[in-house]
Amino acid sequence: TIPCLLSPWSEWSDCSVTCGKGMRTRQRMLKSAAELGDCNEELEQAEKCMLPECPIDCELTEWSQWSECNTSCGKGHMIRTRMIKIEPQFGGTACPETVQRTKCRVRKCLRGSGMEKRRWKEAR
Repeated sequence: TIPCLLSPWSEWSDCSVTCGKGMRTRQRMLKSAAELGDCNEELEQAEKCMLPECPIDCELTEWSQWSECNTSCGKGHMIRTRMIKIEPQFGGTACPETVQRTKCRVRKCLRGSGMEKRRWKEAR
């Protein structure tokens, strides 16, 4: 039998991914005619490739329910929160706010009666 006649290996292909772990390949061609004998040489090779890590964006939970108003009468505020599930890495998008605050107004506060004012003045 006549030994296989093979072309040189091609250049390695680009990595199969744009970031992280992937594969790349290269090929070569059989140059000798098939009737000259069998050729058991490999015609394709594959290997792992590693590019910079893929960006991981911030991931948050859903917003909590609004808290109760922080005052029992008059103007106050309520808050709601959410937690960070995944911190951003490798240039991923940053986390937006995790606490929101909004105004609230509960019934109007009643002023003390005249009797209470007198007691306060006397106590002074």
